[in-house]
Amino acid sequence: MFHLLKKLGLLSLLFMGVSAAFGQNFELIEPVETLQAATNQNIRVPIRIKNNTDKAQFYIIRKSKADLGESQKGYFCFENKCLDHSIDQVSKLVEPGETLQNFYFTLESGVQPTQTSIKLEIFPKGSPAELMEHNFLVVVEEKSIKNSVFQSKEITIYDVYPNPIQDQAFVDYKINFSSIKVKIVVHNILGKSMAEFELPYSENRLKILAEEFPSGVYFYTVYINDNGILTRKVIVRK
Repeated sequence: MFHLLKKLGLLSLLFMGVSAAFGQNFELIEPVETLQAATNQNIRVPIRIKNNTDKAQFYIIRKSKADLGESQKGYFCFENKCLDHSIDQVSKLVEPGETLQNFYFTLESGVQPTQTSIKLEIFPKGSPAELMEHNFLVVVEEKSIKNSVFQSKEITIYDVYPNPIQDQAFVDYKINFSSIKVKIVVHNILGKSMAEFELPYSENRLKILAEEFPSGVYFYTVYINDNGILTRKVIVRK
């Protein structure tokens, strides 16, 4: 009887070790839990999957729940290429020991203040038993002249004001960790980069001079550690 119990104990330990190993085959790096945003904004939530195995692996990312309002859309994007909002599942290859970069779930926040819950399911292709859920909440608030357009544990950033810009404009922000690298890239409607601004940790306001840009419509993208998190429109009018 003692030997039988000992064998069962060893089997249990072995099973637990195998289960733990499966649980660490991949992980989600710095998952977002709650975001605050303004209306009429494109919010990009990075999905960073790290492959902890020694083999290249395809991962399935599936949108299983999205409480979207009538004026909202949610879709997957890789770099600047976005899929149709009707596509609920994608597959991405991650090399051994690497982390998936520049892959996002993008939400068009819509025209009304609301709270939107999103649930993604992530698992290695062919291994649905290893499924991991990623739940996050986006709180959309009415836009004001100086309202935060993005807020997370890393940074709070406010919209460009005034907008339209005539002479100069400002972006107020607060970076919570000195290790975070934040920048703003301004590009024209054709996607050409027009200017790039670093946001120092020790400061809380960026000044943009309109004399650098001809009159017209532009877009600016905020990057955290080279991952774009949101894109907003700005108008220069002289």
